[in-house]
Amino acid sequence: MTETETTTRQGRVLPVTDLSLVVLVGASGSGKSTFARRHFRPTEVISSDFCRGLVSDDENDQSASRDAFDVLHYIAGKRLAAGRRTVVDATSVQSDSRKQLIELARRHDVLPIAIVLDVPEEVCAERNAARADRVGLPRRVIQRHVRELRRSVRHLEREGFRKVHVLRGAAEAESATVVTEKRFNDLTHLTGPFDIVGDIHGCAAELEALLAKLGYVDGVHPEGRTAVFVGDLVDRGPDSPGVLRRVMAMVRSGAALCVPGNHENKYGRHLKGRGVQPTHGLAETVEQMAGESEEFRQEVREFIDGLVSHYVLDGGRLVVCHAGLPEKYHGRTSGRVRSHALYGETTGETDEFGLPVRYPWAEDYRGRAAVVYGHTPVPEATWLNNTICLDTGAVFGGKLTALRWPERELVDVPAERVWYEPVKPLRTEAPGGHDGRPLDLGDVHGRRAVETRHAGRVAVREENAAAALEVISRFAVDPRLLPYLPPTMAPTATSRVDGYLEHPEEAFAQYREDGVARVVCEEKHMGSRAVVLVCRDADAARRRFGVDGPTGSLCTRTGRPFFDDPAVTEEILARLRAAATGAGLWTELDTDWLLLDAELMPWSLKASGLLRGQYAAVGAAAGAVFPGALAALTAAGARGVDVSALLGRQRERAADAAAFTAAYRRYCWSTDGLEGVRLAPFQVLAAQGRSLADVPHDEQLALIDRLVDHDATGLLQITRRLYVDVADPESVRSGVDWWLEMTGRGGEGMVVKPLGALARTEQGRLVQPGIKCRGREYLRIVYGPEYTRADNLARLRQRSLNHKRSLALREYALGVEALARLADGEPLWRVHEAVFAVLALESEPVDPRL
Repeated sequence: MTETETTTRQGRVLPVTDLSLVVLVGASGSGKSTFARRHFRPTEVISSDFCRGLVSDDENDQSASRDAFDVLHYIAGKRLAAGRRTVVDATSVQSDSRKQLIELARRHDVLPIAIVLDVPEEVCAERNAARADRVGLPRRVIQRHVRELRRSVRHLEREGFRKVHVLRGAAEAESATVVTEKRFNDLTHLTGPFDIVGDIHGCAAELEALLAKLGYVDGVHPEGRTAVFVGDLVDRGPDSPGVLRRVMAMVRSGAALCVPGNHENKYGRHLKGRGVQPTHGLAETVEQMAGESEEFRQEVREFIDGLVSHYVLDGGRLVVCHAGLPEKYHGRTSGRVRSHALYGETTGETDEFGLPVRYPWAEDYRGRAAVVYGHTPVPEATWLNNTICLDTGAVFGGKLTALRWPERELVDVPAERVWYEPVKPLRTEAPGGHDGRPLDLGDVHGRRAVETRHAGRVAVREENAAAALEVISRFAVDPRLLPYLPPTMAPTATSRVDGYLEHPEEAFAQYREDGVARVVCEEKHMGSRAVVLVCRDADAARRRFGVDGPTGSLCTRTGRPFFDDPAVTEEILARLRAAATGAGLWTELDTDWLLLDAELMPWSLKASGLLRGQYAAVGAAAGAVFPGALAALTAAGARGVDVSALLGRQRERAADAAAFTAAYRRYCWSTDGLEGVRLAPFQVLAAQGRSLADVPHDEQLALIDRLVDHDATGLLQITRRLYVDVADPESVRSGVDWWLEMTGRGGEGMVVKPLGALARTEQGRLVQPGIKCRGREYLRIVYGPEYTRADNLARLRQRSLNHKRSLALREYALGVEALARLADGEPLWRVHEAVFAVLALESEPVDPRL
């Protein structure tokens, strides 16, 4: 019995770790399969008999055993890689078979646990005789199994099993109970808030100053925050005992957690009498601790022995360790994981100071959990691919730094002095630059599923990803300046109002059905959707987005720049920046950059080729054909030919063609540089540290109005709006009248949005963020000059909208996710995962006229 087992009146209680490889060891007939069925889920158990049947259709075909165990090891490996406990149901009485399983557990950094069913030979023989599939099993096979088990059972821990539970006799095996225990590093149930403190190295005064600045009083935070120490409490500094005393007291009281650093590990070995070199500051710690009592040194020894290599916290969103940890090691338990958490990984080379060159694991990190660590001194704590090093060299005269989680705020205090001269100067460039390595093909290539907070997992097909990759690699603006792409917009339900394909009544009815009480109707500008990122100055752009030169971007809804000349873009950004300054938005929103959703006019800026090659051609052909045709028909009528019906149809077609030409011409006018260019912003999407996607639209438009009011150049154009109560018939009627008046004057139409952004139905379903309702004349551009004829309208009313609506919601959820990740300061690859997915979904086949 291991020391962790207990015995109750009902029988033995066997603790089994939640992520582990459990190996059942016992002779044929000892009851392993029955034991597995009783104590583990069916999906956790992999039976050698079952695998033998998979490869040979006969579970008793011993000639298939080699292939069967290949299958067993493969399946077990896949489960362990996925973080699933796995139970191997095989005899495993031979050391060679167990050796392969122990190696499998080590390869996946999980605990190997043995449960031995030491059942008498007679019982095994009786059970096998009672099984129809085991008739004829020689008694000598059972005897050999029992003999090999008895010979090896006392060596199992030496073989590498971290826990060994031996059940002697059938009664003990039948009465035993398996209980699942969590790994020591699994503290996912602790959600904080946390204050994570970097390497202290004996700087007790700095530690006290930092704790006070964080709000701790005598080691306890009045708001219940928990301190987490990343290790390297000792060595080099002036008062390692003082640091240990404070940290140990906080951990003992439950006010703190601590992971070991390599310096604690080395000092712990010294306390045990191991032969270690008193270098790298250990001599100072030994000297300081010599003045402490033996009782205190014993407490320190026990404290260091009890430290766990790393912790997984806050539902798996946070990992704290000393030297950093790749995602594949999170929550794992092995010597390799502990070594990496303590020391990191080196390349085998040394730098010019004789120090080992460390492998830059953080530059390749793509994990979901934020990894907070220390170990390698840096001048400033900066985020790199969702990782951050908090060792800012307090003992070397730098500062002691803490990270407030989940706020992601840095708090620091300066060192009182240089306590220890570093071998390598502290003032060197922090690793990784602004945001680590550029985007990697692996971040966006192939079929993907992007996790969003508002719509769950959104799938992206491989072929759509390939199309998006073509666009973004050849035509898009700098990815660092492309933190968002807007979603496509769902059209209103097809109208049954005579002569109309789209009508506001359907939009109002849709939101009424979704439980949205109030909506805002916004004028739909006659331009192209534009995303504008404007920074306060070039330094802000460099500091936040890592670009040198541009102060932002102006791009289409597929990420392409509107202007080939960067100077034109910069002039627009300068005008917008001046307006934001005049409106006081930088100060009010506490930001040095703004992200805006807007319309850029005229439409011809983006669609000049389409206008020349398609719309103008149709209009010109109509202008050339219909006058001649009408003249010929009129002459034929004068000669007595009955052409009245044909003449009427031609006149209708001529009128439709004229209306078509008038419609598209409203979308293009002459521009000279920026003369004639208009920008109509309608939403502030994000600012520094904050997504504004959930700000109600009336508040959004109030900000936009101020921006427009402070534009002295005539660039910015206001977005007209009307608020409607969808449950009030009079209010709905006013909304319809407003739309009719606006479209009657040649306007494109309007977009109807829930007044409160991010609306949901009572069932929790995400509501369309906007429904476009286009004017009757504008739709001639979309569906052709004669679309209003009764037969054409009847056909067009059969259009299917479900796919377009689904696409709009998925793209909206992805866009909001990108904004949230941007606001949270997540790395570029995480933001672009969602942005790229929006662009990829644009490749889905859908009627482009919708």
